[in-house]
Amino acid sequence: MAHYDVLIVGGGAAGFFTAINLANFNRELKIAILERGKIVLSKVRISGGGRCNVTHAEFIPKELTLNYPRGEKELLGPFHRFMTGDTIGWFAERGVALKTEEDGRMFPVTDNSETIIDCFLSETRRLGIEVLTGQPVKNIQKNDESWLIESTKANFTCDKLVIATGSNPKMWEILERLGHKMVNAVPSLFTFNIKDPRIKDLAGISTFAEVKIPNSGLESEGPLLITHWGMSGPGILKLSAWGARELNDCDYRFSILVNWVPGFNPDTILEELRGIKESSAKQKVAKYAQFELPKRLWVRLVMAAAISDDEVWANVSKAQLDQLAFQLTKGEFQVNGKSTFKDEFVTAGGVDLKEIDFKNFRSKKYDSLFLAGEVLNIDAITGGFNFQNAWTGGYIAAKAIAGELVNSPKLESEND
Repeated sequence: MAHYDVLIVGGGAAGFFTAINLANFNRELKIAILERGKIVLSKVRISGGGRCNVTHAEFIPKELTLNYPRGEKELLGPFHRFMTGDTIGWFAERGVALKTEEDGRMFPVTDNSETIIDCFLSETRRLGIEVLTGQPVKNIQKNDESWLIESTKANFTCDKLVIATGSNPKMWEILERLGHKMVNAVPSLFTFNIKDPRIKDLAGISTFAEVKIPNSGLESEGPLLITHWGMSGPGILKLSAWGARELNDCDYRFSILVNWVPGFNPDTILEELRGIKESSAKQKVAKYAQFELPKRLWVRLVMAAAISDDEVWANVSKAQLDQLAFQLTKGEFQVNGKSTFKDEFVTAGGVDLKEIDFKNFRSKKYDSLFLAGEVLNIDAITGGFNFQNAWTGGYIAAKAIAGELVNSPKLESEND
């Protein structure tokens, strides 16, 4: 039975980052990564459409935490110790340069996730970290001085154990058996299924909008993308993340209010419309889009206000103006279901955050157990934030473990 100083269960972003930093901090340690599948870093590979959205160009810890519906309070301290600038520097030291796009997302300059994967695999080889694939863990047991990890192929023991398995339900069951409270998983990033004549056949149109869910306190703003099945884009995904549990509870059947002209309300937009009516009296309402809205969307909203294609502004009634103001700022759309955002499936749920010491990402139930990444009840909006959580947790856990094992009796005897 193989014994390791540190065994890391989970061959994803958090697992590899923990292992590599741990070996860098303490080159004497015997470290292995256990991965249930045949391929490691699969989520890194598909992130950002195959480009790997490594992190986000936000350099103020407090501002960075605002992108985490679950974990905002807990990550503030850790982000003061390792966050975006540290991530950029870490990759730069290993020959991987990152670039920033207009929306703040950061990618390798190669625009290829294999660059990140190659970096990690190269580091594990250089540092002598064993990567054991095809090893689904079926049980974990805590003995007096060590951990026993049983996979379907072999058994292992270790002094320190790191769990970085994301939302793997079997691992959640094991953690529950070990006494950890698990918060049930629900989807966190998803798009809204909407069938409505106002957006039918407008797939591909994107515009900045405000979106609210009535009587919930849930609202967001950002680019809204009309799709074949309804609505997507950062504005919708943000709302889905913050409302993950509430929307799951209502079986993804609810209504949203869309303000296509952020900054205006029905009263202020009505004043603008009256001004347009006066200045463009002979012009057809539908012919020229107003407020920088996409032309086809403007036409649909005009139709929804019961204004015909050939109607000129001079003939628009007060009731029609009121209705157009309503469609522009408070149009109601019925959501009936969700669709997962591409292949980048993110869940809300995991180990209850009250059971983790965020000074070192240690379990409060076991001194020698550490957890990092999405196995914790932490999730973020799209844009590189989930990976930053993985880097931060992995780095801090690695530093804590390495510090504790530096003076271990076993290592001292080996070094004598």
